[in-house]
Amino acid sequence: MEQHRPARSRRVALGGIAVVVVAALGWWAWRAVAPGGTRGGPEPIWASSRGIVAEVLNGTARTGLARQVTRLLRENGVDVIYFGGNGGPADSTTVVVRRGDAARGREVARLLGVSRVATRPDSTRRVDISVILGRDYRLPKGRIPL
Repeated sequence: MEQHRPARSRRVALGGIAVVVVAALGWWAWRAVAPGGTRGGPEPIWASSRGIVAEVLNGTARTGLARQVTRLLRENGVDVIYFGGNGGPADSTTVVVRRGDAARGREVARLLGVSRVATRPDSTRRVDISVILGRDYRLPKGRIPL
């Protein structure tokens, strides 16, 4: 009976190694599709390992503007999780940095062709950037309004 213990211990050890390998592969696969991983979409334009999470708020009377800007940002790798009305009129378009590096706000502003970037940290929002579209906003050249 004692002769079988080494074989059983070996099987248990190999089983433990297999569990660790499967867990490591699962973790790797999860990281590949999690935010900040690669999803087969456009390459992110910023140098961080975590993507930009944004919201687009329409402060104009132009219907569908937030949707058009959302599409533009998503085509450039920005994860827009909300778009809709601002709740009031806005005269000028502003990219507001809610958390993270201000360089991300400048990059989003560059994509949109605007120059106003403000930093207003807000931990209650689940976004890095808020884009507030004002009456002055025009889609970049070559973009056809939908």
